[in-house]
Amino acid sequence: MRVLVTRPWRSGERTAKRLRDMGHEPVLLPLSQPMHDGKTAMDALARSHGPIAITSAEAVRALSSSGTDVKPYRRRPVFAVGEASANEAKAVGFSLVLASAGDGARLAELIAQQTRESVTYLAGSPRAETFERTAHALGLKVDVVECYRMHPAEPDPVALREALTPPPEAILLFSRQTAERFFRLAEAQSEPGWLNQALILCLSASVAAAVPASLGRNLRIAALPDEGSLLSLL
Repeated sequence: MRVLVTRPWRSGERTAKRLRDMGHEPVLLPLSQPMHDGKTAMDALARSHGPIAITSAEAVRALSSSGTDVKPYRRRPVFAVGEASANEAKAVGFSLVLASAGDGARLAELIAQQTRESVTYLAGSPRAETFERTAHALGLKVDVVECYRMHPAEPDPVALREALTPPPEAILLFSRQTAERFFRLAEAQSEPGWLNQALILCLSASVAAAVPASLGRNLRIAALPDEGSLLSLL
């Protein structure tokens, strides 16, 4: 199956490898790119103690972009959404990493079960505030540190045409902002009718809310907001 991957390059290449291993043909069309602020991330660790929370591997990449070794902080517990984020944290040297299944709400619940210490949350923008809302409801104190921003990436016309020719049989959508951008681009094409035949696979109900109602019959939502659940829909 020809599968369109709309993630940023680095994450998209990892997804593409999994798709090839599954026997599919991945097509990369990044519609966002991260801008990391490594200094802000490292300054946050330097002025704090206790657990660290991450909801994306981009938070760890922000730390890495600073060029500063995380060694002084490697014994601090890191709580991550999903195995991919957890593995990224382990790869840079953190030794106490726990991964939650599900979304930010499940992450907040996991932390509340383990500790009542103040949590340093290495966050991105824009983001769903599910983790923060649930943490607040559970009485957790969270220091939100924005250390990366996802910027729109507009593909040039040639790259877009090549990605959509022949038309993908499935589209992977990981964020609401990316989904909105994709449908604006696709519907601007001269013959967007192929969308009526493609599977539209969304990481969550929030992402699915950006899918045009006319395409609802092709829509599938992952049982859990992680890549494994999403790819299982293929």
